[in-house]
Amino acid sequence: QAVSISKAINVQEAPVKEKHARRIILGTHHEKGAFTFWSYAIGLPLASSAILSWKFCHVLHKVLRDGHPNVLQDCQRYRSNIRETGDLWGHLHDRYGQLVSIYARLLLTKISFHVKHPEFPPGLEVTDEVLEKTAGTDVDNTFQLTVELFDYLDWELKLSESVFRQLSAAVAVSQMAAVQCRLAPLIQVLQDCSHLYHYAVKLMFKLHSCLPADTLQGHRDRFHEQFRSLKNFFKRASDMLYFKRLVQIPRLPESPPNFLRASALAEHVKPVVVVPEEAPEDEEPETLIEIGTAPAVEQPVTSDLFEQTFGPPNGIRDDRYRRAAGAGAGDRPWGRAQPAPLGRDAQIESLRKEVDLLRAEMEKIKLEAQRYVSQLKAQVNGLEGDVEEQRKQKQKALVDNEQLRDELERLQRAKQEGERSQRLYLEAERKASATELRYTKLKEKHSELVNTHAELLRKNADTARQLTVTQQSQEEVARIKEQLAFQVEQVKRESEMKVSAGPAPAAATALGGRSAPRCRLPQLEDQSLQLEQLRQELEERRDELSRAQQHLSQATQAGSELGARVEALQEEQERLRRAAGERERELLAAQGLLREQELRSDQEAERAAGELRELRGRLQETSAQERRLQQQLRDEQLGMLRAAAREAGAVVRDALDRLDDPLHIRCTSSPDYLLSRAQAALAATAALEQGHARYVAAAADAAGLVGALVLFSHLAADTIVNGGATARLAPPERADRLTETCRDCGQRSLDYLGELQEEQALSGAELGGVRAALQAVLRLAQELRPKSLDIKQEELGDMVEKEMASTSAAIEDAVRRIEEMMSQARNKSSGVQLEVNESVTRVKHEDPFLLIQAIRLLVMTSTNLQKEIVESGRGAATTQEFYAKNSRWTEGLISAAKAVGWGATQLVDAADRVVLRTGKYEELIVCSHEIAASTAQLVAASKVKADKSSRNLGKLQECSRGVNEMAANVVASTRSGQEQIEEKDTMDFSGMSLIKLKK
Repeated sequence: QAVSISKAINVQEAPVKEKHARRIILGTHHEKGAFTFWSYAIGLPLASSAILSWKFCHVLHKVLRDGHPNVLQDCQRYRSNIRETGDLWGHLHDRYGQLVSIYARLLLTKISFHVKHPEFPPGLEVTDEVLEKTAGTDVDNTFQLTVELFDYLDWELKLSESVFRQLSAAVAVSQMAAVQCRLAPLIQVLQDCSHLYHYAVKLMFKLHSCLPADTLQGHRDRFHEQFRSLKNFFKRASDMLYFKRLVQIPRLPESPPNFLRASALAEHVKPVVVVPEEAPEDEEPETLIEIGTAPAVEQPVTSDLFEQTFGPPNGIRDDRYRRAAGAGAGDRPWGRAQPAPLGRDAQIESLRKEVDLLRAEMEKIKLEAQRYVSQLKAQVNGLEGDVEEQRKQKQKALVDNEQLRDELERLQRAKQEGERSQRLYLEAERKASATELRYTKLKEKHSELVNTHAELLRKNADTARQLTVTQQSQEEVARIKEQLAFQVEQVKRESEMKVSAGPAPAAATALGGRSAPRCRLPQLEDQSLQLEQLRQELEERRDELSRAQQHLSQATQAGSELGARVEALQEEQERLRRAAGERERELLAAQGLLREQELRSDQEAERAAGELRELRGRLQETSAQERRLQQQLRDEQLGMLRAAAREAGAVVRDALDRLDDPLHIRCTSSPDYLLSRAQAALAATAALEQGHARYVAAAADAAGLVGALVLFSHLAADTIVNGGATARLAPPERADRLTETCRDCGQRSLDYLGELQEEQALSGAELGGVRAALQAVLRLAQELRPKSLDIKQEELGDMVEKEMASTSAAIEDAVRRIEEMMSQARNKSSGVQLEVNESVTRVKHEDPFLLIQAIRLLVMTSTNLQKEIVESGRGAATTQEFYAKNSRWTEGLISAAKAVGWGATQLVDAADRVVLRTGKYEELIVCSHEIAASTAQLVAASKVKADKSSRNLGKLQECSRGVNEMAANVVASTRSGQEQIEEKDTMDFSGMSLIKLKK
């Protein structure tokens, strides 16, 4: 498969051999994919040769169509390679390059379509049932599928048109290898187009059964354009001898299918492109051995041939190989003398056993042969791989400079990275110093907070002691308060007891005597005094208690405040401790990062310095190699330029030799053709001068100069040859001047080409002398042109007759259409509609018929009048000279005739549309007015040159009045028909029942 790929895809301008393509396709089926194909294809130098890329696209197309189904998925993964190849050659002005660009787009479209619609195999062979199933019942899906098929077919046709366009420009013969190289892929294009056309027809009929015709107008226009292109493609291909022996091309119908008529689908016949099966070109027919009839020398010949070709397998000389490879007629059972007669069955059985034995040995020999073949193929592949490796190394040497430049840029970026690392190092040092300063400040703040915390702890202890004393005094006050309360309660009880005991002694005193109250009064006063003292003391104790409580609450508040401050300070201390720890960790991390960055920076600097030294050495070597390659390229470009200049000089010298060649005496040419050749040669000098300037500026770019040089040499030689041919028909003096000027032009061209071949004089070569000689030839050609007539003026007489004839033909066609439409309108109409159509057909048949008859008479009379004018006014001149002399009047006459014919055609079309209810009555009125105006123009144009007493002029004026009268009748009938339609169009009762009709 690898050998076939290398033989099929090469730079030779010849078609791909079928046997190589068949082996590649069989290989895809053997390995169930295109892995081997793509593994070799991606290594091909497609960017170096357009022919190589063209043959790669051809082979890929065949593999896609006939290869294993998995080939499509493998190709999907390499879409970018195909696209890059097409884009590369699409930007280059190469003939094969343009074909490669279109072919790549076609292959990408093919892959995308079949990946999106896996129901269609790459060979595009599906049944109508599968097509219906793929289109489905959704109209949108069918619509989209049809558009994708159109796009697919567009690229197929675009490729065929591009190939035929190049072949037409080259006037090629299809039996040439270079032409067949271009034509070979069109066989696959023919197969694809036949299927795509059939599927497009099927889907178009399906769309027209679901959607209105107006919606699908764009589809129909696109299909008709593709139909014309496809028919032309099939016709041109079937006429070529190359295709006649390789493929059977069907014929398309004369006209595209009528999608507006559903029954036309039954008339459609699927075009089938048949590629006849051919015997493989490289395979020999198998040797069939028949028992009892095979010749005795057949096996030895085969074995000897095998041994001569491959030799004994690995030096083995065993008896089996000798027996199988060297057995002769004396070793074969059927080659020996017949043994004693045995039974026929026993003889057949023994022969069968020997045949089986020999067959087993042959299988072993085949296995050995296959092993040898595989070894040889491996060796060939290895050698090809070595050759490919050497080619790759050669190509790699050309791009080493770019790689070194990229590596140098990478080192520069590494240097910039090192500088950035140094800046980061300095930044890290600055951050570390700032962190250390902040750490010192935090440490000082921490010590200060520790001292403050100790002071607050002391204050807290003093406050606690004060709080304890206050609590003790408060407890003492409470105890005293309880005692006082107990005493007050006791005094109250005593007082109550005394108050309750007072009435009994009073009664006794009243009974016994009155001296008791006087004895107890001092005691009551003492008790009241004590009670008052106790109350005062109680009030004092209460005041002391309230003061103590107040002091206690103040002390409690101060303690809570101190506790809150202590907690806040503790939290602040903890936060500062954490911050200090984080700063310490950051400082350690920064120091580690700094050390690591220093180490990395040193290593990177050492490595960069080593690489820089190495790259400088390699850069110097590459620069020297680049200078050598540039010098070699300049030498090659100069050699190519010198070869092109020599060939151009040979072309010009051949043209100069033809001036005196006796065989060229009978050749003549016209001044106009000489003028066109001289102008083309003069224009080519500008391109040649630009190419020369580019080459002088950059000595490595000689392509433009070589191309311009080739074009200029052929155009200059053509000018010289045609100048000599034109001089043979010119007057003697001008003929001599023209011949000498052509000689001078050729000599100056040779001088310029000689300067281009000398390296010292190349930069100073000038085209001024050549351009002056060409301008002199141009002036002489202008002088030799005939001065009397112009080509367009010569055609005026013929144009008048043609326009009159076409006007008459248009009028006859209008009469025929009127009669056909009249009969159709009467057959299809009934009732009120018939009455309406009768009114309209009076516009369309009777009145227009009379109008067109009047126009016909007008045209005939105008033709007779023109003949009379020409005969009376031309004198001794010809008719063409008369029309050329009066060109302005002739142009007006032609314009008037065109207007009359066009007006008659438009009148019939407008009446047809009115009857079919698709047009307006105003169109008839406008057409009538146009006919009247055109008639007036024709009469005025004829009247200018006619004699006032001419009878034909009077007849023409009468015909003009008749046309105007008929046009007025048409306008009147049209308005009458319009009013009748407006009055009776809604009164058609043909579809109503009797009850509705009465209502």
